[in-house]
Amino acid sequence: MSELHKINDKIISLEELKARIESWKANGEKIVFTNGCFDILHRGHVEVLAKTADLGDKLIIGLNSDSSIKKIKKENRPIVDEKSRALLLAAFSFVDAIVLFSEQTPINLIAEIKPDILAKGGDYEIQKIVGHNIVQGNGGEVITIPLTEGFSSTNIIDKIQNG
Repeated sequence: MSELHKINDKIISLEELKARIESWKANGEKIVFTNGCFDILHRGHVEVLAKTADLGDKLIIGLNSDSSIKKIKKENRPIVDEKSRALLLAAFSFVDAIVLFSEQTPINLIAEIKPDILAKGGDYEIQKIVGHNIVQGNGGEVITIPLTEGFSSTNIIDKIQNG
């Protein structure tokens, strides 16, 4: 088996994720969900994800697929392919599962997994976070995490392109 099996075992299908969630919840563990593109991983991502993981026992990341990113960003995005982005995120010890989704939003994914906590960066208002009504309707919490100022994938890409 590849030396990366501990990382690759975190990158799973929705069906496998649902089975893991069932087991985690049976053990009384609190499930935290967040999502994003994570195109060029940077310090801001790491800090927000680490703070998000601290909200519960298991952190699940819904990762926009390449086709999803092309729909919501410019045609030249993503810079980093979905398999590479998933691998990088799964390498963090505080991440428990990565699941790719191809829709523009994770609404269907959130409806399927029903996390205890839905978290997004502080640049979102709770009422505008996709899935907030589903999570709150199931007795869960929606939380925003303050961003680390000065870090964004778009700014990094612009800096590379413009020297």
